[in-house]
Amino acid sequence: MRIIETAIVGFIGGFLFAFLNIPLPWVLGPLTFVMLWQGLSKRQAYWPDFVKNCGLVILGIYFGMYFTLQTFSTMSPYFFLFLLLTLGLIAASIIIGTLITKWINVDKITSVFGVIPGGLTEMVIASEALHAKSSLVVIFQTVRLVTVLFVVPTTIIFYFSQSSSALISVVETPAFSFAGWSYLWLILPIIAGILVRDLLPAGIVIGPLIITTILNISFIEIPTVPPPFLIAAQIAVGIGLGKNISFRDLKMGGKYSLVYFGVSIGLILISFLFGMVLANLTSLDLATAMLSLAPGGLIEMVLTASIVGADPAIVSAFQLVRIILIIVFVPPFLKWYFKKKQKEKAA
Repeated sequence: MRIIETAIVGFIGGFLFAFLNIPLPWVLGPLTFVMLWQGLSKRQAYWPDFVKNCGLVILGIYFGMYFTLQTFSTMSPYFFLFLLLTLGLIAASIIIGTLITKWINVDKITSVFGVIPGGLTEMVIASEALHAKSSLVVIFQTVRLVTVLFVVPTTIIFYFSQSSSALISVVETPAFSFAGWSYLWLILPIIAGILVRDLLPAGIVIGPLIITTILNISFIEIPTVPPPFLIAAQIAVGIGLGKNISFRDLKMGGKYSLVYFGVSIGLILISFLFGMVLANLTSLDLATAMLSLAPGGLIEMVLTASIVGADPAIVSAFQLVRIILIIVFVPPFLKWYFKKKQKEKAA
């Protein structure tokens, strides 16, 4: 009954956001309504990880359908510049996270791990190894996540919907048609998601995305995802995100939540600036460049790309590179950096 209750709340949120024409309605609507419902009614939402993972697998398959051989040839000339700008964004987040500790009562390690635009879970685990205040890292990362989820899609969609010249349709959304036995091919990306979900960062999305991409660029003709399944997947993910955001956590951060909200806005502006640089120095359109560098979630940025006419495949590829770079290399670097500082201070 709690699953049904949670699903109804999420669906109402998605339906209302879609009716009001709010960006990413079927993700942000369920997220907002489930978060408010838990906070105001004091009832605990129940949404098993299995249901959310099903949604992530479907979205991974959907994103993989955008990839073609042309995507990789288009992306390769910009890779080095993108890497430099991503490293610049990471450096900016470390510098800002360190600087603000001069004015607030938060240690540098906790602050930096709280603002790095990486995975919330991964940043919390890495921060614990350096004896940071993991509870504050959770709060600050939650503030960053919520800020990015609402600000980036809304800003991008509003800006590019005002300029028809900016709405360059690079790719067409795969049209749906019932494909019968061809749906059996989709078993392969589903299995891939299950196998690598704990082996790779965001593996439950990356696994299906990679296998679907391989199938898509091969001689195999794979079917498209039915629209109702796509909406259900977004609702499942939105509810899963909203369930993990509590008023109690946000209140615990107190006045510091407002500070880290400002930091998140600053990082978004820096990423937009870097996106403009990428667009001016390459042939990428502005929307694709900005969404590729935005410090947001892969799913939300790719869905936004499909709405504004940017290239979802290139945004997917670059967002994957950013996520893997941050999760694989940044925590070890920060551990080395802060341990070095601690040894210098002790000496």
